[in-house]
Amino acid sequence: MSIPHTKRLKPEAEAEYRAIHANVWPSVLAALARHHIADYSIHYYAPLRLLIANFKYIGSDYDEDMRGIAADPETQRWWKVTDGMQESVVEGATGSGGDIPWWQVRLLQLDPGSLTYLGRDVQELEEVFRFEGGST
Repeated sequence: MSIPHTKRLKPEAEAEYRAIHANVWPSVLAALARHHIADYSIHYYAPLRLLIANFKYIGSDYDEDMRGIAADPETQRWWKVTDGMQESVVEGATGSGGDIPWWQVRLLQLDPGSLTYLGRDVQELEEVFRFEGGST
């Protein structure tokens, strides 16, 4: 199952966001892998400051795995660092792991063989993060 989601990047945080995502903490990547997340990528559409992310969920209990990620102390620490760099497009959202989702899920349109946003192939956008998955 493919899970696309979006949020905005604060303009003053662009350099820091790029730097931290160029070196994602191994403990955060391990949590993603433990909870059946694979092929996770984030692209950036600068004119709208839009982060467009997509990952594949390869487990059998999505809700349980999302709770597991949210309960992971290193992931919580990561969110404390990265949430301040972003703005949710979801009204009332206050941060990752909250009751109201921080990322707008399924805003993207999935076409067979491609991922598009605003009529543009996401692969044409600059990729700022990729996690292929697998064991860590």
